[in-house]
Amino acid sequence: MTNPAVTPADWRVTDPALVDRLAIRELLENWVVWRDAGDWDRFATVWTEDGWMSATWFQGPAAEFIRVSREGWNKGVSILHFLGGTSIDLAGDRAIAQTKMTISQRAAVHDVACDVVCTGRFYDFLEKRKQRWGIVRRQPIYEKDRLDPIDPASAPSLDRDALSALPEGYRHLGYAQEQIGYRVKRDMPGLKGPEVEALYRRGAAWLAGGTAFDPPH
Repeated sequence: MTNPAVTPADWRVTDPALVDRLAIRELLENWVVWRDAGDWDRFATVWTEDGWMSATWFQGPAAEFIRVSREGWNKGVSILHFLGGTSIDLAGDRAIAQTKMTISQRAAVHDVACDVVCTGRFYDFLEKRKQRWGIVRRQPIYEKDRLDPIDPASAPSLDRDALSALPEGYRHLGYAQEQIGYRVKRDMPGLKGPEVEALYRRGAAWLAGGTAFDPPH
């Protein structure tokens, strides 16, 4: 017996939790595509109105992050992102998403053109407001990195003291970013340690109805 033809009606997703997960995954993918393409107007739509971005080189409101990212783009700063798998914890209109990612930056390190690759996770605090999901806070977790000259015959001579002063998970990325003028934050979460453990606790608090940030000391 031949099965009846599949119609678009058969493809409808009716599970509300699955609808939310799909919407969040689309949002996370849009962040990367629109940011790396310089599509700043659409990039602004992935955030809540009070969205906050934390990165090695920037910590502040999403609107300001978009402004400085655009300025860097216009100056030739080259930072690209690639995504892997995503794990999403839902609690009503709130969610925590962890997405495997790679940051790839091309920069001159001591006048040698290099590529720096950092692997980790985007740890996102999300909320649905007016039936639309948005990122309230994005905090990358930096797990490991490496630096390679574009021309293998021209390796830069790194300042070992300056390199070792940076956290292991983003040591080379931070080094390259400071070479082009950024000041890199020294206490970002890595694969292990008190910083990432504190982030996990804050994520659990967010799902339970708390704030996305630790209270001021």
